[in-house]
Amino acid sequence: MKKIAAIVFLLGLNQVVSAQENNSLKLWYQKPAANWNEALPAGNGRLGAMVFSNPSYERIQLNEESLWAGAQFEHNNPQAGKKIKEIQQLLLDGENKKAYELSTDALIATPPRLRSYQTLGDLYIDFGSLSNLRNYSRQLDLTTGIISTRFQADGINYVRELFVSAPQNCIILRLTADKPGAINCKILLSREKDASVKPLANNALLMSGQIIDIPNAFQGPGGHHMKFNSVVKTIAKDGNVSSRNNSILVTNSSSITIIITAATDYNFSKLNFDRSINSQVICRSIITKASAISYEQLLKNHLQEYQEMFGRVSLRLGNKDQSNLPVNTRLDSLRKGNNDPQLFALYFQYGRYLLMSSSRKPGVLPANLQGIWNNLYDAPWNSDYHTNINLEMNYWPAEVCNLSETAIPLIDFTDKYRVPGRVTAQKMYHAKGWTIHHTTDVFGKTGLISGVNWGASPLMGTWLCLNLWEHFLFTQDTLYLKQKLYPILRESAEFVESFLIKNKQGYLVTAPSISPENAFVLPNGDTGYIDISPTIDIELIRELYAAVIEAGTLLKKDRAFIHKLSETLQKLPPIKISKQTGGIQEWINDYKEAEPGHRHLSHLISLYPGSLINKQTPDLFVAAEKSIDSRVFNKGGTPGWSCAWLINCFARLNKAQEAYNQAEILLKKFTAVNLFDNYNVFQIDGNLGGTAGIAEMLLQSQNGVIRLLPALPKEWETGSVTGLCARGGFVIDMEWDKGIITKAGLYAKTAGKCIVQIGTKQITINAKAGSKYTLL
Repeated sequence: MKKIAAIVFLLGLNQVVSAQENNSLKLWYQKPAANWNEALPAGNGRLGAMVFSNPSYERIQLNEESLWAGAQFEHNNPQAGKKIKEIQQLLLDGENKKAYELSTDALIATPPRLRSYQTLGDLYIDFGSLSNLRNYSRQLDLTTGIISTRFQADGINYVRELFVSAPQNCIILRLTADKPGAINCKILLSREKDASVKPLANNALLMSGQIIDIPNAFQGPGGHHMKFNSVVKTIAKDGNVSSRNNSILVTNSSSITIIITAATDYNFSKLNFDRSINSQVICRSIITKASAISYEQLLKNHLQEYQEMFGRVSLRLGNKDQSNLPVNTRLDSLRKGNNDPQLFALYFQYGRYLLMSSSRKPGVLPANLQGIWNNLYDAPWNSDYHTNINLEMNYWPAEVCNLSETAIPLIDFTDKYRVPGRVTAQKMYHAKGWTIHHTTDVFGKTGLISGVNWGASPLMGTWLCLNLWEHFLFTQDTLYLKQKLYPILRESAEFVESFLIKNKQGYLVTAPSISPENAFVLPNGDTGYIDISPTIDIELIRELYAAVIEAGTLLKKDRAFIHKLSETLQKLPPIKISKQTGGIQEWINDYKEAEPGHRHLSHLISLYPGSLINKQTPDLFVAAEKSIDSRVFNKGGTPGWSCAWLINCFARLNKAQEAYNQAEILLKKFTAVNLFDNYNVFQIDGNLGGTAGIAEMLLQSQNGVIRLLPALPKEWETGSVTGLCARGGFVIDMEWDKGIITKAGLYAKTAGKCIVQIGTKQITINAKAGSKYTLL
């Protein structure tokens, strides 16, 4: 084997992206946002802002991660434990319809639905009548995390800059004019319900509120629930500042700095609000500390923290740069059939930005269905945590895109939900361990929400575990494995072990369960939903058990338990190939598909995000491709998150052009002007799944081999990338031209053997921690 020399070439690893000097990493526009889906997002993991950038009447819509309606209460159906054996027997006897009807009565949570994540409110800035507006532009600079608005009015140049500071835990807005005393405005803090605003000082406002829920048979008891506060303080360089009612009046100032923060009395450790928490005191403390620091230092602190994270990865696709055009123009051009490779690079980096902005300290909660940005009191699907693909998809880019710390909120969330999950496991299924079904909120609900056809997915905790396992595979953090991860994995496996029952063929099966949100046609023509051991369950168990066995072996513990899991693996039903379609069979029986173009690809999770279906399982690998082709042929891949899943699956199949086609569809069909994933409503999973898909086309590292450019389409035949991460603790940089890699380097975060495949050539490295290696 060729000896690998210590690297001289690395394409700027761990350095801030050089694109600060141009527009390539800027979302910029020539008009203000006309609606919420045109506004630009900012966040620090805990606080979110949507900036509209209207010259005369600015609107900044605000969010705080924990501001939810609802409360913690016992919601597991008391009939479940009494009826579960009967339901299971009905399924074993092939009485699917009767099992469904009984499950609807006995298993669905009481009450059956959740309340919503809510908007904090809005900050409005009224500048009065401005005339002779010229040279308008607004932009989000991904290299700095700053949203800026620039325009000229009556010959005066105005600049607004907003960022959300993680170090200072607040939103910072700076307004300047190039003429002394030119800033005159009224600053208003507003929320339509459950809150009031009053002056806190001559230059500050205090919003105090408490969510008052109306009793609802579907969503739960009413009452005076979560408390919250927000403080806005204005610091003027000169001129006059005064406050009255819900507003601050600024006159004759040259520049002002507005500092905004918010807090609730939510206590993550209790999964409930906590009256010992005084959110007003928290807000005032944050504002006091931040206002004691100069704007220049606030900005410096923000950039230092932000750019270290964002700057770890750079991506260039193609030589054609159209960053001189506004994003809306570029999207329109792409929809008309024009190629714009760098728009995909911008979309990729925007996904990294969104994940950073909705899932990092000082935040403690994971990104929800909308990340952290929601302008409603009753959001679509409550802007909740859907665990049957959406929450997991949010974190697909976390590791490969060099943002490993963004996974910490998801890890802590999963760990904490073991507590209510144990109660659900015992009360519903008489099982050990912990479980969670298809959706939840911030109050620890782990039961079967919504309906049997939506929520009868008892292995969604297992799916979350696989995200947590990925964090170890990429970081090789053995302390995390020992102290945090292994107990979570083991307890999930304990649930599976005690949940499985034997069917008439002697297999160990799950029951009841569904293939998420999908349906099949029973032999009598009826539509079926629940059954025993849909393929997703077989794959999830196999993926989980493989992780537990590997982890236990590394830690040299639990030999008896690991042996038991190995025995169970031999008794699970096999993953089957459908005689009807030639694809992966989605259910344990070869049913006719009720919706061949269904949005979920649940029976393919061992292709992606799992890895047990690969080229070393050739029959299943081919069948997986047929399943994907069938979904696409039958107009699957809708909405955006489903399209993003297809990108990743095609990349795993090494189908470069098919992966690119789906990436193009994602931008053309499911992307709003502000690049939010939007199919009728905004869901962040489409953005984050799309970012992961682009990374998967460029780098793969499953099954012990790091593959460079495994699914590179002709549209991206020239380019470079730095900072992508591979399993095993390795970081990859590379350049390519005409589809051929011309330079490549590897950095080893940890010691270990790695195999790198470049085309048909394989290179083996016994890497030392902290060392750099030249590959080409």
